[in-house]
Amino acid sequence: MYTIEMAYARMRELQDLANRSRAHQPAAAHRVDKTRTSRAKKKR
Repeated sequence: MYTIEMAYARMRELQDLANRSRAHQPAAAHRVDKTRTSRAKKKR
């Protein structure tokens, strides 16, 4: 069973990774954010 809590926890993990890499690659991190949000919307 895939709950919204699990999805939210996964989203937070990816967000933390993006925040860490943003200092090194701002443009790349921004692109990752866009693809992640669109993927999350499709998954729901």
